[in-house]
Amino acid sequence: MTENFGCIILGGGHAAAEAALCLRKEGFEGSILMAGDEPSLPYQRPPLSKTYLAEDVTADSLLIRESQAYVGANITVRVNARAVKLDAASRVVTFADGVQAQYGKLILATGARPRKLVGAGHLKVHYIRTLADIDGLRAVIAPGKRALIIGGGYIGLEAAAMLKKLGLHVTVLEAMERILQRVTAAPLSEFYTRIHREEGVEILTGVSIKSLRADGAELADGRFVPADVLIAGIGVLPNIELAEMAGLRMEAGAVFVDSHCRTSDENIYAAGDCTSFFSPHYERLTRLESVQNANDQARVAAANIAGHVSVYDVLPWFWSDQYDLKLQIAGLSQGYDEVVLRGDSATGRSFAAFYFAQGRLIAVDAVNRPREFLLAKRLIAAKVSPDRNILQDETADLKKLL
Repeated sequence: MTENFGCIILGGGHAAAEAALCLRKEGFEGSILMAGDEPSLPYQRPPLSKTYLAEDVTADSLLIRESQAYVGANITVRVNARAVKLDAASRVVTFADGVQAQYGKLILATGARPRKLVGAGHLKVHYIRTLADIDGLRAVIAPGKRALIIGGGYIGLEAAAMLKKLGLHVTVLEAMERILQRVTAAPLSEFYTRIHREEGVEILTGVSIKSLRADGAELADGRFVPADVLIAGIGVLPNIELAEMAGLRMEAGAVFVDSHCRTSDENIYAAGDCTSFFSPHYERLTRLESVQNANDQARVAAANIAGHVSVYDVLPWFWSDQYDLKLQIAGLSQGYDEVVLRGDSATGRSFAAFYFAQGRLIAVDAVNRPREFLLAKRLIAAKVSPDRNILQDETADLKKLL
C-alpha cells in the first residue's frame, strides 16, 4: 500500500530539518514526511570535527531539534529510511525497505557524501561527515598516535587542530602548492601554514602519494610518512542519484534550482549541498557547501510550497574554527584580482583579507575580526567598493566606508 503525504522531504540534515519546520511556520497544512538515511534525527555537522571529536559534547546535544519539536508540528520523521527510487511522473518515492510514499510536493535535501580516496579500498580510511564517521575515528585515536590527514582544506585543517590538541602527532598532505589554495589567497594559506606549524602540525604541500599502506603513505618523491590513523578530507560529492533518476536538470554536477529553489519539475524543490543555482550577487552558476545555504534555501523552498512567493538572494557566508582562531568568510572570492590586508598576517593571529575583482569588493576572510566581517557583509551586499587606504589603515574609522 502506498502512503500519501502533502510534502515529502528526503534528507536528514540541516536543510531537511529547516524545511520541515518552516513548512508549518509558513502555514502549510498538508501532511509532512521527513525521511533521512542516518539512524539519528537531523544534527549539526560543523561540531563533528571539533567539539564532538574531542568528546566535549554528546550526540544528543548536536540535535537541531528534539523529537518533540517534530511531534508538536505534526511532522512524520523516519530515520534509517533510504530512498532508492524517485518516480517523478507518478510522484512516488520508494524506500530500501520496499515502502512507497506518494507526494504532492517533494523537497530534495539529500546533501553530499565524502569523496573517497582512490587506491585505498583495502585500508581503513576515516572520513569526516557523519556521527558514525567520528565515532569510528574516536575509537582509534589516542595521545601519542600518528595521524595522517590527506587534504589541506578546511575540514582537514580543523581535524588537524583538534587532533593536535588531543595529543596526536599530525601530518597534513596537500597535493596543491599551498593549503586552502582553491578557496583563499596566498596570505591566508601562508598564515594557516605558519599557525599549524607553530602548533606542531607537519604540513607538506605539493606532494603526491605513490601508495598508501596501513602504516602510512609513500610519496612520489620517495619519502615515507608514517601513520597509525589515516584520514581523508578531499571534498564531497552531491547526492544527486535520485534527481538524475527523476530526470531533473543538472548543472555543475548538482540539481539546478531557480530563484524559488524549484527544480525543473514544478512539484520538486531542492535545498542544500545537492543544489546549484544562479547567484545574482556574482552573476554566475554557483554550488555551495554550507549550513547557511542549506538553511536559507530550505526556508525559501518551504515558503513557496506553502504558497508564499519567496526568492533566494542571500550573500554566502561561512566559518572555520581552528585553535583559538575564528575565520569568518563573507562572499565568494573566486575570480579575485586584488587582495587588501588589514592587520598583520605574517606574525599576528588577527587580520582581514578583502578580495576585489575589477575594483569591486567581492569577499572577505576575517580571522578573529568580527567587526570587519560584519562590515564587509554589508558592503558586499550593497555592492559598495570601499577606499583601500581606509581598509589597510587600522587607525582609520571603518564606519566611514558606509
